[in-house]
Amino acid sequence: MNVISLIGRGIRGALRVAAVLAMFCVAYVAVTRVVPPPASPVMFLRVYEGLFDGKPVGMQRHWVPYERISPHFIRAVVAAEDARFMRHDGIDWKAMEDAMRYNRAHKGRKVRGASTITMQTAKNVFLWHGRNYVRKGLEAWFTFLIETLWGKRRILEVYANIVEMGDGVYGVEAAARRYFGKSAADLTRREAALIAAVLPNPRRWSPAAPTGYIKRRADWVQGRMGGVAVPK
Repeated sequence: MNVISLIGRGIRGALRVAAVLAMFCVAYVAVTRVVPPPASPVMFLRVYEGLFDGKPVGMQRHWVPYERISPHFIRAVVAAEDARFMRHDGIDWKAMEDAMRYNRAHKGRKVRGASTITMQTAKNVFLWHGRNYVRKGLEAWFTFLIETLWGKRRILEVYANIVEMGDGVYGVEAAARRYFGKSAADLTRREAALIAAVLPNPRRWSPAAPTGYIKRRADWVQGRMGGVAVPK
């Protein structure tokens, strides 16, 4: 068998493997359209990090359906994280262009991202944290799948239930109980804005003991909440 034949067989084998993996991904995303996703890779990573550092953390999470989440919280996270959520197809190309221009103009400073709620959900449910091209490619793939198979309401429902909101705290129900002693359905406008305000770094900040910066950020979130569109 010559080299060309071997290369051809290798390519065909790789394509078959890729097709099987793609079908598995589609099937898994289809299942999680109606079944709550299990614990995410990020949750297991935090448990491992805690054990390694000698500061073990638990995994506090309580799944609640969309209709049992305060509308204030839904509006708050969209206002804080992805104001054009209802208008993009998973990737906000305008926000990406704006971020690129900002980063070019402010080299050496903190990098601005353009990750949408859909992209964050894809990353948190199916993938691991990282910045390499393989992970970013998979993030784009899962972003396309959940936008296509889940729809906007389901994406927000899953996001609200799996997003990290403190050490060992995942999802809005666990956060509402931990920080305000109530259920997610009963969060006030201000409480929802405070939780959304800490999402960029929930292990550093607490909505129950907001710093001056978090208070100002929560004010900004509240000011935007009335102008964003969300699923009914």
